[in-house]
Amino acid sequence: MGSKNKLKRFKENETFSNVIQPTREEVVTNGLDLKGNWKAKFGNDNPIVLELGCGKGEYTIGLARLNPNVNYIGIDIKGARFWRGAKTAIDEGLSNVCFVRTQIELVDHLFDAKEVSEIWITFPDPQIKYKRTKHRMTNQVFLDRYRNILNDTGVVHLKTDSEFMHGYTLGLCHGLGLEVQYANHNVYKNEGAPSEVLTIQTFYEKQYLEQGKPITYMRFKP
Repeated sequence: MGSKNKLKRFKENETFSNVIQPTREEVVTNGLDLKGNWKAKFGNDNPIVLELGCGKGEYTIGLARLNPNVNYIGIDIKGARFWRGAKTAIDEGLSNVCFVRTQIELVDHLFDAKEVSEIWITFPDPQIKYKRTKHRMTNQVFLDRYRNILNDTGVVHLKTDSEFMHGYTLGLCHGLGLEVQYANHNVYKNEGAPSEVLTIQTFYEKQYLEQGKPITYMRFKP
């Protein structure tokens, strides 16, 4: 994407009512001002579901279309990417969608305890090198952050083309004694995957499928 196009999208994001762009200092020092009061943003007490590292927001938008009585929040540091999702939500009149531009590791500064019902992690960078373990979005530090904000029945969904990421997370869950509710190494060949796992496909997922790569999915309680 050219720099001019990025700048254009950044400026458009500033005009979108469904985009929130706090500074890191604001979030770390005081916590997001909506923390514990997201109903003020959405105007209702509906469940809150997050997509972390949302990219273009394809899952955020897809889920919001399927479930109008659930509020969806896409979180990513790359505003030029989620611009697409934010614009689509506005064009389609999806009032149950918003996007936050910030780092994923600050997620527990954005939400109060038990304020979130579900978390989706879709096609994250597996960070395969050992030195990158601290950046894996399902490592124990991240799981602790998710546990802080999820309610008592809250779950994490992980959908990825990376067998390494799937195996790493599954092994970590078993090692920590976490409840794994569902795990599948190839959702399009094995029966039983939830419908939203099969019907919503990201741009990159479609490319992986064309290459014949299996798509994995698991759901667990952190």
